[in-house]
Amino acid sequence: MNTAAAFADFRRYPLISPLTAATPLTDRVQVTWADGRASPFHHQWLRDNCPCPQCVYSVTREQVLEIVDVPEDITPRATYLDDEGCLCVDWQDGHQSRFDPGWLRAHAYDDQSRAERLANKPRRQLWRHDLQLPVFDYPALMDDTDALLQWLLAVRDIGLTQVRGVPTEPGSLKRIAQRISFIRESNFGVLFNVQSKADADSNAYTAFNLPLHSDLPTRELQPGLQFLHCLVNDADGGESIFVDGFSIAEALRHEDPEAFDALCRIPVEFRNKDRRSDYRCLAPIIALDALGQVSEIRMANFLRGPFDTTVEQMPKLYRAYRRLIALTREPQFRLIQRLEPGQLWCFDNRRTLHARNAFDPASGARHFQGCYVDRDELLSRILVLQR
Repeated sequence: MNTAAAFADFRRYPLISPLTAATPLTDRVQVTWADGRASPFHHQWLRDNCPCPQCVYSVTREQVLEIVDVPEDITPRATYLDDEGCLCVDWQDGHQSRFDPGWLRAHAYDDQSRAERLANKPRRQLWRHDLQLPVFDYPALMDDTDALLQWLLAVRDIGLTQVRGVPTEPGSLKRIAQRISFIRESNFGVLFNVQSKADADSNAYTAFNLPLHSDLPTRELQPGLQFLHCLVNDADGGESIFVDGFSIAEALRHEDPEAFDALCRIPVEFRNKDRRSDYRCLAPIIALDALGQVSEIRMANFLRGPFDTTVEQMPKLYRAYRRLIALTREPQFRLIQRLEPGQLWCFDNRRTLHARNAFDPASGARHFQGCYVDRDELLSRILVLQR
């Protein structure tokens, strides 16, 4: 089969069921599959998705056709199945399109096919205090792509993982983060050092307890992944605390839909300022995706500005915010664990809220290093490894 004439991307699509018929209708072609499913494809959709070298550049596999450049009432002169089982469309203007049945089935938009794709989407696993923490070994992640993929899938679906056996030399974190992709730099640097210091420009660089939060909620796009690598931890206290923000949000949605709605609708300003920078972002605490699922939690009480909303909404916002914070404090949601030298946390910063108990800097040294990688890079790396 001519690959360039069948696929518009770099993937290969399994033949789930062969095509058995192609029936022309007024504004569409309806194909029938061997398993009995019928899938209609509108003429404009077929022409828009033609994978031939005239419509898709064969090197980048990116589309060069713009649908506005073909007539809105475009119709086929002929539709048929060729000897290799592909759907072929000969258009009235002389253009020819040829569609691989595996690709066509993967993109069919009849109700059954769309529901099937939705059901097969990755399922995030909500968790509470009794999470069986996914733990991975550093040498395997550095040398074995299968182990790397399993780690990345756990980060994607669970949002919290631990890696053990990481070298404790400063800068070692960079090597494992770059197994995913490039590191996202911030005003705290490429790698940032988490240790108590007198001239701290963030509460993270003190010995105080840090309440549950996401990092950099003051940015338009919060970092997707956060890494925290323990180099030294001889101080008393300083245990790490995590909650699944998505689990908290779903609990609130179930318990108090009005409070959940308020946190999804009413924007809150987060601020991060020091002597050289002043970052601000106005956004709701809970963000939903196009399907209405929770996609992001934005929270850090120590970086929150005064609430600014209407007189009518102010009591609703406070009631919802208080309840959200109260839920994060419930033991059923909180996973608590001390990180030891050579271990690191890797978690979804836009999902998993993290905190730290206070520690005593006089009792011993405590030095972590951290960095960020965007969530898009995680998802891209997974897809490349899978294909």
